[in-house]
Amino acid sequence: MIEFEVIQLVAIKVIFAFLMVGAVMTMAGYSVLAERKVSAWMQGRVGPNRTVLPLVGHIPIIGPLLKGLGMFQPLADGLKFLFKEEIVPGHVNKFYYYLAPIVALVPALTTMTVLPFGEFTNSDGDILPLILADLDIGILFILAVSSLGVYGIVLAGWSSNSKYSFLGGIRSSAQMISYELAMGLSLLPVFLWVSEPGAVASSLSLVEIVRSQNASSWLLIIQPISALIFLIALFAETNRLPFDMPESETDLVGGFHTEYGSFKFGIFFVAEYAHIVIGSAIFALLFLGGWNFLPWIDNPWPSNWLGSLIGIIWFLTKTIGLIFFFIWVRWTLPRFRYDQVMTLGWTKLLPLALANLIFYVLLVTWIDQSNLNLP
Repeated sequence: MIEFEVIQLVAIKVIFAFLMVGAVMTMAGYSVLAERKVSAWMQGRVGPNRTVLPLVGHIPIIGPLLKGLGMFQPLADGLKFLFKEEIVPGHVNKFYYYLAPIVALVPALTTMTVLPFGEFTNSDGDILPLILADLDIGILFILAVSSLGVYGIVLAGWSSNSKYSFLGGIRSSAQMISYELAMGLSLLPVFLWVSEPGAVASSLSLVEIVRSQNASSWLLIIQPISALIFLIALFAETNRLPFDMPESETDLVGGFHTEYGSFKFGIFFVAEYAHIVIGSAIFALLFLGGWNFLPWIDNPWPSNWLGSLIGIIWFLTKTIGLIFFFIWVRWTLPRFRYDQVMTLGWTKLLPLALANLIFYVLLVTWIDQSNLNLP
């Protein structure tokens, strides 16, 4: 009996893992379509509007709608990358050349294991999170694993044996180090706030951080400076404009992936958008209440499967809104110069993050002393 329960639990975890990978990869693929459609909308163009499966195109009403939206463009792009000719330059270090795309994609997929999508109530009345692994240090796990993605870019730049690729890899490593410091410091006030004595959360689990925002204020309102620093650092960590120094088509041709083509380039492409999806989801969990409804309003969702589904949809809506914000900024702001990127990271964001941390340390200390009636 015990063995059957263990097998059943493992089977559920495996199925849930496949569903999570499928959901994130689907969102990454359609983020590319959203990028093209939003940029076309902002520039007065049409964008992709022709790609549709033959059988779907003949469905009344639905077929023309999907055809006009180009909903199957990600599938066409994936097949295109899959069937392109595989060309490997003769001057590359082949082992690391093949390894780099995998190293770039794996961290984005690994962080999904501690990413909650919502909650559900079981037959015993217990509220359980929809998560693969609810770690007490979930956010630290995400920071540690996601930082490994830079190795994929550095390996790609170095193994390509090209000056443009090498410069892109070096730029990426410097940029990641610069903005990871500010990102980590921006989260320390969050940890202090949600883990202080008397608070709802008592760990660094993303589930506990989201629950601490239920029927109370979102952390975006309580800690706007932390949210701003984290968001700016997130742009830099995902290599998005105005921080796309590792690619820089205007001066580095394509940067770290200049020598890559066919499916290997596609993996880099998907990895970038997977990081955007995961980063948007993390920001929604940390600062926008996750699946919680609105600030200072308790969840109106019913305590059944319908309520769980509504919570998941609400969380995905916040994530999609942040992805749109990423796209909007890309097609609005110009690329910074490299010296401007470094100056912003070291002389602006880092001191601001330190000052913000000191302020909340003093504030939390004062609150604790007031609650304990200490002098």
